[in-house]
Amino acid sequence: MRFLSLCVALLCSLCCCAAYQFLMVLNSPGRSHFNVGHALAKGLVQAGHEITVVSVFPQKKPLPGYHDINVPNIISAMKGDLAALWQSIQKPLTQMLIDHYDMGFRLTRGLFVDPNFRELLQSNRTFDAVICETFYNDAHYGLAEHFNAPLIGLSTGGGLTFITDMVGSPAPASFVPHIMLPFNDHMSLYERLLNVAFLAYERLLLDYYYLPGQQALYKEFFPHNKRCFYEMRRNASLVLINQHVSLSFPRPYAPNMIEVGGMHIDGKLSPLPAKIERFLNESEHGAIYFSMGSNLKSKDLPAEKVQEILRAFRGLKQRVLWKFEDTELPNKPDNLLISDWFPQTDILAHPKVLAFVTHGGMLSTTESIYHGKPVIGLPIFSDQFFNMAHAEQTGYGIMLDFKSLNAADLKAAIERITSAPSYTEVVRGMSFRYRDQQQTPLQNAVYWVEHVTRHQGAAYLQSAAQRLNWWQYHNVDVLLIIFGVLLLLLVGLPFAVWRLLRAALAAGQRQQPQGAKRKRN
Repeated sequence: MRFLSLCVALLCSLCCCAAYQFLMVLNSPGRSHFNVGHALAKGLVQAGHEITVVSVFPQKKPLPGYHDINVPNIISAMKGDLAALWQSIQKPLTQMLIDHYDMGFRLTRGLFVDPNFRELLQSNRTFDAVICETFYNDAHYGLAEHFNAPLIGLSTGGGLTFITDMVGSPAPASFVPHIMLPFNDHMSLYERLLNVAFLAYERLLLDYYYLPGQQALYKEFFPHNKRCFYEMRRNASLVLINQHVSLSFPRPYAPNMIEVGGMHIDGKLSPLPAKIERFLNESEHGAIYFSMGSNLKSKDLPAEKVQEILRAFRGLKQRVLWKFEDTELPNKPDNLLISDWFPQTDILAHPKVLAFVTHGGMLSTTESIYHGKPVIGLPIFSDQFFNMAHAEQTGYGIMLDFKSLNAADLKAAIERITSAPSYTEVVRGMSFRYRDQQQTPLQNAVYWVEHVTRHQGAAYLQSAAQRLNWWQYHNVDVLLIIFGVLLLLLVGLPFAVWRLLRAALAAGQRQQPQGAKRKRN
């Protein structure tokens, strides 16, 4: 009996340690998005698995167990969208959402028609799970059925509605704001009204514009899949979301929606290049780091904004490092160092760096919190407004309006955030809470990917909410019946009472002449 138990234990150990074959599809051309998926891919390789990564960023140095499929057609499909990012701030949110969906159509088709990706689809390869970035590309989820493998979603941003739909994760509009709105979890009545209105607008766009468009792409490129599009997209086994409660606020999630925010941060620092190290060490009053991320290029800023920013920097006593993608910058002040690339995490970890001027992307805000640096936000699009509003409301950042940005406001914000210790104290407290986790976000992500794969999709984690339409999920049909009954009672009951009273009065009037007749007799 003891021998049998040992055999069972050994068998379980071998099953748990089995090497899996994963397919990862990173459809976004943004470097920051890729960095999140790349971290997970490397983590899975280090855990002993093999992974094939579809992206526009093939590895420069071969990594055993990591196989690239380069899909350059995505860059061609997205050129216009990347160039128009600076103009997006001039558009209302309602139009911005439509632009995101239109971009998603181009992005989804761009991957499908890429020759290297077509070759993968036509191959006889098998995978144990498909990990698909969730970036306006729902038709790509059909890869799971195509390769007969569980679907794992990877959200490099926040929990947009079409992402939470995949696992039926709750998002009560009363305290979970849409990530494109600059609200937190404590909304006023007016903010809740706007939140509900925008979510309703998004729901209509999803159901009658975005999802039908993705459905058409799904039918075109997966003609042999048996599941319909809507059934397929609600059959996800797991969604990993690049968020953490210590970085944002508490909110409910389905059991198969896991927070792994910051898994791209490995905690390992590299020595800074000598020029940067010297620039920082010689900064008597500290330094400011300024970057608008990997997708937004500072060199494409309107000329008048560049001059306003330079005037602000010229009036500072601190030194400034600015990620500026051009070697020429007229009127550059002496306290400014520009470069088309900076080792961001290593710079933020430097003790001389006092604050981070950022666009407010999820990766940048996570890194600033991890290293305990307050932020000044210049949000341009998407979740950046939400991230920076949260930074300001929490007390570790200041948000500025890019459209009206001027030298005086930027200089005042930098002076305020570097002189008031409260900003640094708040963000260091957040950093301490974020680091105080049972396991690293990457270890958590690897565990859940392995767990879902090991249990052939872990169907036991899937909530019944994944199978419900939005009106069923929110009991709209039940509420309509209740309201219908109440309306019937409110309208029908008075009418019935009126009819009864009228009948009684009529009967009384008929009886009155008869009584008078008897009296005369």
